[in-house]
Amino acid sequence: MEMTEIRVIKQHLIDPEICIRCNTCESVCPTGAISHDSLNYVVNVETCNFCMACISPCPTGSIDNWRTLPSARVYGLTEQFGWDELPPELTSEELGAEGVIVGATPDIEPVAPTLPAAVNGETAFISAQYAATLPPWSSAHGYTNLYGPRAAAKFITATVTGNVRVTEAGTDYDTHHIVMDFGKMPFPVLEGQSIGILAPGVDAGGRPHVARQYSIASPRNGERAGYNNVSLTIKRVLENHQGQPVRGVVSNYMCDLQVGDRVEVIGPFGTSFLMPNHPRSNIVMICTGTGSAPMRAMTEWRRRLRKSGKFEEGKLMLFFGARTQDELPYFGPLQSLPRDFIDINFAFSRTPGAPKRYVQDVMRERAADLALLLQDPDSCFYVCGLKSMEEGVVLALRDVAQQAGLNWDTVGAALKSEGRLHLETY
Repeated sequence: MEMTEIRVIKQHLIDPEICIRCNTCESVCPTGAISHDSLNYVVNVETCNFCMACISPCPTGSIDNWRTLPSARVYGLTEQFGWDELPPELTSEELGAEGVIVGATPDIEPVAPTLPAAVNGETAFISAQYAATLPPWSSAHGYTNLYGPRAAAKFITATVTGNVRVTEAGTDYDTHHIVMDFGKMPFPVLEGQSIGILAPGVDAGGRPHVARQYSIASPRNGERAGYNNVSLTIKRVLENHQGQPVRGVVSNYMCDLQVGDRVEVIGPFGTSFLMPNHPRSNIVMICTGTGSAPMRAMTEWRRRLRKSGKFEEGKLMLFFGARTQDELPYFGPLQSLPRDFIDINFAFSRTPGAPKRYVQDVMRERAADLALLLQDPDSCFYVCGLKSMEEGVVLALRDVAQQAGLNWDTVGAALKSEGRLHLETY
């Protein structure tokens, strides 16, 4: 009797119990294989080329999950979107019943990454390929995953000590600066790290709300120096990216908190979006909206070091975008920072009577200064905000480099390998 060859795949999956929905995996996937809905992040088995680009940036390890299966039994997107937990591994007996030889090498498994496809003879530009997954060499050590998901009953509880609105616009663009104190419980964080917030209650399906990730907006020694507290910058979500009405569960929960309320927290997360600490290191920060949170943390830490006389200053340069001035978090405090301390550049895209300007437009206007920083090995670049800004920003860096006579392939490769270009978009 002739045996039918059974094709076997080592399918890439994301663990919904551990995932904190930070969007890191989706943002770095070069093939667009990773997507998400309001519940889960999933991997399209037909698009994934097993390049492994998403593995190391994941802050929780939820991305590093695999199941050996007959190719006829792979898990489709509909199944993955409906999961509360990963399905168990097939046993040896179950694999054998499917005609799979136990221990055999899968026909399809993780391989080395491939280059982007060429279009009209030119390689497609993918901004994520320049994103560093390692921190700068002089960054401090970041502790991660000290407190885990609610399912593991390892979360930590913090007390709200402040909740202040930091925008002047109407309720549609209501952004808050929220301070939480951890008391005597250890919770060490660095600028560029994030935490997960667990909102109370359950969703429409009766499941506990999944954690939502927010970047720390305070420096490493606390929002109030010397205290075990952190701050977050949170915009009240009332619509999705397509402008459709959506009430963000966690963002609205956080924005409505009162002083004295208790909040369940997991984390910290993040090992790469960390600032350099060596003398004369330069930091270029490019952000929109609440993407300003890690930039505020880095700026405030440098400001405290400068005030204490403990830092040989490098340059700080900020490109900050919003639709209007009123929607820009921290606009007032930013205006009061000394000009010899930080070079601030604003970009507003919806100012009445004025042309639209985005952060990449302002970057090109400052090309001469950026070119000098691109050539300086002590310069680190940080991008945080909506996913739609990422490609334009990295293209602007490429154009600035090329106009200055620099080889972008060389510059971009160095920025990535040396942990000097970090992209955190959502």
